[in-house]
Amino acid sequence: MNRSRRLGVLAAALATTILVTAGCTARDDDPAPAPTGVGTPSGTPAPGRAVNGVSNPFGAHWDWSRYEQFAPYLRRIAGSATYEEISWCEIERTSGRLDWAGLDEIASRSRELGITLHLKIRTGVCWATGGTARYTRGTANKTESAMPTDLAAYQRFVRSVVQRYGPYGVREYAIENEVNAPSYWAGSPEDYVRLVKAAAETIRATDPQARVVDSGISSVAYGMGVADRLVRAGRVPEAVAAYQAYFQRRVGTRGQQIPAVTGAEQLQKALGTDTNRRSLRFLAATESLLADRTVDVRQVHFYEHFSGVTPLLDYLRATTPAGMPIQAWEVGQFWRDGDGDPAGRAAEMVKTVTLLAAGGIGEISWLPLAYNPNNAAGSEVRYGLLDPDGTEREAGRMLASLADAARGATVTPLPASVAGKLHGVAFVRGGSSTLVLWSASTTPVTVPPAPGGQTGAVGAPLRAAGGGTTVTDVPVLLRAEQPVERILADLR
Repeated sequence: MNRSRRLGVLAAALATTILVTAGCTARDDDPAPAPTGVGTPSGTPAPGRAVNGVSNPFGAHWDWSRYEQFAPYLRRIAGSATYEEISWCEIERTSGRLDWAGLDEIASRSRELGITLHLKIRTGVCWATGGTARYTRGTANKTESAMPTDLAAYQRFVRSVVQRYGPYGVREYAIENEVNAPSYWAGSPEDYVRLVKAAAETIRATDPQARVVDSGISSVAYGMGVADRLVRAGRVPEAVAAYQAYFQRRVGTRGQQIPAVTGAEQLQKALGTDTNRRSLRFLAATESLLADRTVDVRQVHFYEHFSGVTPLLDYLRATTPAGMPIQAWEVGQFWRDGDGDPAGRAAEMVKTVTLLAAGGIGEISWLPLAYNPNNAAGSEVRYGLLDPDGTEREAGRMLASLADAARGATVTPLPASVAGKLHGVAFVRGGSSTLVLWSASTTPVTVPPAPGGQTGAVGAPLRAAGGGTTVTDVPVLLRAEQPVERILADLR
């Protein structure tokens, strides 16, 4: 079959057999106040070299029906990971008749690109679950998931997925998606726990090298969890500050679900809505699965302003078992009617992903790679790295530059000695260090020249840094043949 014919088969198969994920949800939100300060946590464990074939922490998630437009860019971020969401009800529309064509093509293409594929296994609503779907989304008619009527049949399906895609290099399987949202999960937290335990047992028995991943609680639900934990600890002023930083672009975007908060009473009211109480219950259920090691990897979704990264990382450190990997399968920039210029939005993307990497998040997938101009919102609510036709934006050039710096390197937080002066992250490969830096304040910081030092804007060619590097609030790259501590020893 020739190339164009094969891609035609892929597009048709995607439309009929797979629920292609264009984003975590089709929700509406908007902008608001100015950014607050953000700091990189000190002493945070950082990931090392390739894990399960992933040598580059910076990847993306894309619409496979536009593969031809995106393939040139995807090759630039090789070594990263992505995921594909599948539905039992779509693959096995009729009991006993499974159609793998579209997913086979995706698994094959991912391997050719040098990008590790993870799978997110959902049930959907159909003969296998009984009942009628209440929510239908997008052109693929995606529905919520429901509890299977026969867990043994569900386990047989999960086994078939692992048997089929293990040979393609798939080693991570998430169970469901954002179960805190009724539009994704129709059951209770207890149902979800039971489903994950059944899936985990099957996945491990089928492939001992495989890892089980939770559903990925939504970005908004994580923000509520951040605030709720601080309130329960009696740290109310911190809770209010964290809420304000985290939700600065979300206030009012869902009626009273994300209201403005200036004090304890308003915060308690926000946390007490039915929607947010549900989110906190599912967050607790997910953390019970982490605690008893039913789940091997914690999945994070984050679409907020970069000032929300620090409170999120603090929360993750406090609620994740020691040594458990944390991966951000969905990271993006949610800003309805965003008025930021392309350079500013690209710089913000760099700050978000580097803070996550410095905080020990091992895989970071930007979503979407390119937005769909025909989406239900009618505008670019989540910012893409590429234009819809695949043309590379400044944000895309910057992420590819980060991927080049990080590939095969050890990710290292900046030393505590520069806290309050610089933010960023370092990538160390052999004797060479590549730093992504920006000033922690409005005051520029000068990094003195170092042996072999080169500097430049992220995504641009580097030049010799003979006179040192002046760092402002716009991220820059600095590469030198010295350890990180030595490069930053004599800041001015």
